[in-house]
Amino acid sequence: MTTAPPREVVAGRVAELRRLISETRGDAHAARIVAVTKTFGVETWDLAAQCGCDAVGENYAQELLDKVRQTGGSPPLPVHFIGHLQSNKVKSLAAHVALWHTVDRASVVAALAKEAERLGAAPRILVQVNSTAEDQKSGCTPDEVTEVVGAARAAGLVVEGLMTMGPTDADPVATRGAFRLTAQIARDLGVVELSMGMTHDVRIALEEGATIVRVGSGIFGERPRSD
Repeated sequence: MTTAPPREVVAGRVAELRRLISETRGDAHAARIVAVTKTFGVETWDLAAQCGCDAVGENYAQELLDKVRQTGGSPPLPVHFIGHLQSNKVKSLAAHVALWHTVDRASVVAALAKEAERLGAAPRILVQVNSTAEDQKSGCTPDEVTEVVGAARAAGLVVEGLMTMGPTDADPVATRGAFRLTAQIARDLGVVELSMGMTHDVRIALEEGATIVRVGSGIFGERPRSD
């Protein structure tokens, strides 16, 4: 696991992010901050809570489950699942995930609906949109969003909004276009939440209406690169 920076460093970075949200949206709490804690130890969950983040985001099922166990089953913040979602992982995660960001196909909708029946609670989800048309990215195409949202609603899931990622090459014009497209689809569907924007493109995302930003290295520092 990667070592997290001192609390005062994290607090300063979160405060700076709140200032950016206030500058672009007029209210420091107009967008929720999801602290991306993958590869960092469970202590970052406490750090995120202490420094004013709204949730923590995990990308990998087993890492999320390990951290939940280390907290005794009581995470200090809501846990969001933000990684590629495999249908066979849903059952083990369902009791611990407050918001699913990456629902993009019928098999995942069906798996979540099954767990809703078992747990007696409707999962809160975001539908992931591949707004950059990159083959290596997950997400349904813009043309498929209405169908996936409809299937999720019919299955009893609570569709709160959409999620997307900017282009791999981080081109700012393409990034703005991808975020603007996703925001327009959300308006057309009447959904409110927009999870878009990471450390390198968070300002553009906020300018285009993000209500949730997913920030990791901008809070905890860069992760070591694996060879």
